Amino acid sequence: MVASRYLVKGASSLTRTSMLSRSMATVQSSIGDKQVPMSNLEKGKFVNYARIESNLQIVRQRLNRPLTLAEKIVYGHLDNPHEQDIERGVSYLKLRPDRVACQDATAQMAILQFMSAGLPQTAVPTSVHCDHLIQAQVGGPKDLARAIDINKEVYDFLATACAKYGIGFWKPGSGIIHQIILENYALPGLMMIGTDSHTPNAGGLGMVACGVGGADAVDVMAGIPWELKAPKVIGVYLDGKMSGWTTPKDVILKVAGILTVKGGTGAIIEYHGPGVESLSATGMATICNMGAEIGATTSLFPYNKRMSAYLEATGRSQQAAYAQEFNHNLQPDEGSEYDRRIEINLNELEPHINGPFTPDLATPISKFAEEVKKNNWPEELKVGLIGSCTNSSYEDMSRSAHIAQEAADHGLKTKSIFTITPGSEQVRATIARDGFVDTFENVGGVVLANACGPCIGQWDRQDVKKGEVNSIISSYNRNFTGRNDANPATHAFVASPDLVTAMTFAGSLTFNPLTDSLKGADGKEFKFSDPAGHELPSRGYDPGENTFQAPPEDGTTVNVAVSPSSDRLQLLTPFKAWDGQDIVDAPVLIKAKGKCTTDHISAGGPWLKYRGHLENISQNCLIGAINADSGEANKVLNQETGDFGPVPTVGAYYRDKNIPWVVVGDENYGEGSSREHAALEPRFLGGRAVICRSFARIHETNLKKQGMLPLWFKNSADYDKISGTDKVSIVGLADFKPGQDIKVEITHKDGSKDSFLTTSSINEGQWEWFKAGSALNKMAAAAKARNA
Repeated sequence: MVASRYLVKGASSLTRTSMLSRSMATVQSSIGDKQVPMSNLEKGKFVNYARIESNLQIVRQRLNRPLTLAEKIVYGHLDNPHEQDIERGVSYLKLRPDRVACQDATAQMAILQFMSAGLPQTAVPTSVHCDHLIQAQVGGPKDLARAIDINKEVYDFLATACAKYGIGFWKPGSGIIHQIILENYALPGLMMIGTDSHTPNAGGLGMVACGVGGADAVDVMAGIPWELKAPKVIGVYLDGKMSGWTTPKDVILKVAGILTVKGGTGAIIEYHGPGVESLSATGMATICNMGAEIGATTSLFPYNKRMSAYLEATGRSQQAAYAQEFNHNLQPDEGSEYDRRIEINLNELEPHINGPFTPDLATPISKFAEEVKKNNWPEELKVGLIGSCTNSSYEDMSRSAHIAQEAADHGLKTKSIFTITPGSEQVRATIARDGFVDTFENVGGVVLANACGPCIGQWDRQDVKKGEVNSIISSYNRNFTGRNDANPATHAFVASPDLVTAMTFAGSLTFNPLTDSLKGADGKEFKFSDPAGHELPSRGYDPGENTFQAPPEDGTTVNVAVSPSSDRLQLLTPFKAWDGQDIVDAPVLIKAKGKCTTDHISAGGPWLKYRGHLENISQNCLIGAINADSGEANKVLNQETGDFGPVPTVGAYYRDKNIPWVVVGDENYGEGSSREHAALEPRFLGGRAVICRSFARIHETNLKKQGMLPLWFKNSADYDKISGTDKVSIVGLADFKPGQDIKVEITHKDGSKDSFLTTSSINEGQWEWFKAGSALNKMAAAAKARNA
């Protein structure tokens, strides 16, 4: 049972009678096995609500208690509901997701791994989206053309691989993966995994959508159940009604301040309550999207009329009607229990600004100017950026355009650089048709390509020099040091598109549009009115250019384009299996201090071009991590030579001498992006274990998949016993059984010794991955045995 219980008060759109009618004691009539398409782009793939209903009948009999919405969807996708152990926060579930989605940077490695498995087609509907490799420079069309030219080899590889293996391919310029998913694939009650940490965006349509590493995606693409520790469930009860300058973004900014960057780890955030009714579907998606910043497995909302309206507006009326039939399983049961409960009154919620340097430092707008001055943050606002996968809906753009037009009516142009990133080609075409693009450009805005751009570091920023202290504000989701522009001195803040847009006209971080005035071109002062926008376009969406490539019915004759001489793509060589021996006298490659995200472990930006070439991208391994011994980045001791060198160089030296090495980390090691390269690179360079105070969920799983040992200090204070000059022995591995502690012995530079215990979350199947050298090795061996 859960440690502490918080009961559902009720669901927002249901009467008490209807709530009771779907309580845990009630057996529902069968939904029926209707043939409703999963999407309008895939033939012969249908929504399988019947399987979910069947699974839930079994689970209800076994658990004999009300279920949260998260539990209904997750347990509805169990591979074996009769025999599966089900205990929140403890059991490892075997699940059957409905689909897989990959963005181009992670898809390269996922597809290379899938090719190694030797299977003819993906077992579930899969899509690839080209959004990460387009660098923001001067504006949408030119930036897109440049990206297509520079990345032609990668795009050709992805296009041909997708055609061969039955994968839907979204060409560069289509838009950001999460917006394309919301517009075309996300459906209430279904489950998806995606090789990007912001996959939970689809929770805005009631879908359990989880970010994973590429190896997890390969499992599902290959027809193998996906493994996930049964998530705890955190309930966020929304009361009141959204109005004025407060937006859905402010809900998640507030929640991030409450839970911090690791408070959601191992849990699904489930929003419910009457306040949900004041949120649009795309607003709910914004909240779910940024749930990745608190470490949540995913976030989701119960099905309601706002979701139905969005499905209908995006050409999915049939799916909306089917979801309405299934609505009893798209709401939490009355009396269902949460592991933690948070309550937010939307009537009282202020707009927030989070940052700098971390997305959980939450400050209400009424106190932000004071914080700017108190902390000596740079007051001048250099750049305001709206859009990205988090806030680029038609509603977001229409509200920002309203603010921009009001400023233009007073003769103003932006004082800060102002960039706009449409989330999809459909949104771009629609806001162009409806005049919003003209409005933005008339005040000095630059509309960027339909891609991730500055949000992930794909920004050729020219207005400041590296090292120059400055401030920017965005409607993005993540603001770690150097994340957007590779400048560690940039103070990046996160807010709603409304606040970002208004503040660019003031050019100052201390401007509060709710209370402060600006001077128009006529010298008269004015205050912005409350932003107004449109949830959905009154004339419908303009689809824009058709950028989707459907796979052929038979792709067996398609040749996948990989050149042996390429510096962008490289076929994989299997990692060596474990030799059955303890890891003895392994030097500490680096003891990382403080925040060490996947950006620190495997940098983005210019390194994205090497995502399909493991050898080349491994040259960025841990170059951003701060060495606890010296306070420097990318400078570590080579214990064999006595010299100091870059982390990847020293790691490769040990590997070439057949010397295993380990990494020591701090709290929440590996938070941030789902990129599995942060696990692949240390493994490629000869690493065998990472010992930390705590791990982020996705990264810990990625390490296991690649055959590395992720170990937790049993006593977190033992972190202080180790230095980067020590050698580490991990002993008793031959007799290890999942659930046991693992002893670690360390030898200091002066010859003295120390020891401590570590724990792990490794289960029996994951221990088999370690013994085989990787999960992919285990999969390939099983496939070979079947074919023998």
